[in-house]
Amino acid sequence: MNIESSPRKLVKGATGDWEIVVGLEVHAQVISNAKLFSGASTAFGGEPNSHVSLVDAAMPGMLPVVNEECVRQAIRTGLGLKASINLSSVFDRKNYFYPDLPQGYQISQYKNPIVGEGEVSVDVTATETIAVGIERLHLEQDAGKSLHDRNPATSFVDLNRSGVALMEIVTRPDIRSAEEAKAFVAKLRTILRYLGTCDGDMEKGSLRADVNVSVRRPGEPLGTRCEIKNVNSIRFIGQAIDAEARRQILILEDGGKIEQETRLFDPARGETRSMRTKEEAHDYRYFPDPDLLPLQFDEAYVAALAAALPELPDAKKARFIAQYGLSPYDADVLVGERAAADFFEDVVGGNGQPRDGKAAANWVINEFFGRLNREGGDIATAPISAAQIGGIIDLITEGEISGKMGKDLFDIVWTEGGDPRAIAKERGLTQMTDAAAIESVVDAVVAANPEKAAQAKAKPAMLGWFVGQVMKQTSGRANPQAVNAAIRAKLGT
Repeated sequence: MNIESSPRKLVKGATGDWEIVVGLEVHAQVISNAKLFSGASTAFGGEPNSHVSLVDAAMPGMLPVVNEECVRQAIRTGLGLKASINLSSVFDRKNYFYPDLPQGYQISQYKNPIVGEGEVSVDVTATETIAVGIERLHLEQDAGKSLHDRNPATSFVDLNRSGVALMEIVTRPDIRSAEEAKAFVAKLRTILRYLGTCDGDMEKGSLRADVNVSVRRPGEPLGTRCEIKNVNSIRFIGQAIDAEARRQILILEDGGKIEQETRLFDPARGETRSMRTKEEAHDYRYFPDPDLLPLQFDEAYVAALAAALPELPDAKKARFIAQYGLSPYDADVLVGERAAADFFEDVVGGNGQPRDGKAAANWVINEFFGRLNREGGDIATAPISAAQIGGIIDLITEGEISGKMGKDLFDIVWTEGGDPRAIAKERGLTQMTDAAAIESVVDAVVAANPEKAAQAKAKPAMLGWFVGQVMKQTSGRANPQAVNAAIRAKLGT
């Protein structure tokens, strides 16, 4: 197989340039109350072996029954990835020694997956977008968890996760760098969260990736790949790719040969290490599971699911740019999480009178998100609401307060709560807009500085000095535009 080289990402070696080629197998845990083939709970964090049914424990005579919700979630994910949906698919048995999967094989899908080819558009940087092909998405059951740190001589097995539905999303080898891989996984996680098919929590293992890495000279056929198993953070995915690519380049430049194998990434040492020789499909002895009929549904079933999909990140970003006049960067930040996009639209809503989109984006991104990041909070528990931020924007738009006053008011509302308009009035945060009062202060400042007044008449750039003095005299409460106009009128500039 020869995939065209891309000049966009080349790595310098001792003997010339190399190209990294990456394909990902992302395992996404399906959001569902019950497991893929049993009614046991999928809740995270229960006591070991407290969410295990007789089916999960592989008791004699227990037969699997497909959970339709998991099937629905897989189809919805395929639609979100712009992939083809296979109206007929088959569950297979993948035979392999699983110490934490009691039946001794995994129920998965091989030749006939539920979802076929698709594509994800990924913004790697502000100016670089790539297309990553999706080869397939199939459903399979997760294994349990082996615990090796409870006893120095014994391993323990927790089957709570055994049988939980996974979507394995397999990409084509279209990725050419660690940065591209990280951007793809981040984009995929965003799509899954928008769809509500996976929570994307990598710390809990809800989303993890097997990373296939090979290197080649530009223009040459694909090299031998090594698979790095179960990488559970976006940062580690990037580090694992760079480490494995360096390892392979050193071997090849030294005249060696890459052995196809499965490896693990050690974040502490920043290197990969061998786990086992990589198995091929025939080693797993796949065959259709005799206890499960093929999955079959019609076009109407798929169409109904497609019609109910939420607006996805790419469409939402395009709409934010067109509807609210946002920059691509601001739109990208706001659509990164569905909750963030919803919050922004609540701010810009304006009680039937839409507020300025750029102003709303500025307040949400810089003030609101900035404060959340500093304090480690999240949107759901933030002490300030979209309506309160909208109220501050309204006061600025109406000229009642300045931008600086708005930030002071934001801080008060964040700390104490309350109605921004009422607080601004009670604490004297509103701007001085009375023309006569402003003129009086301007007269006093000009009278006290006749030499500077004469200079300003000849050099209008000095008007800023007078504006500053008036603002100082009014404790920053005077409307700057009104002050500027009054000074110009007074000095005749």
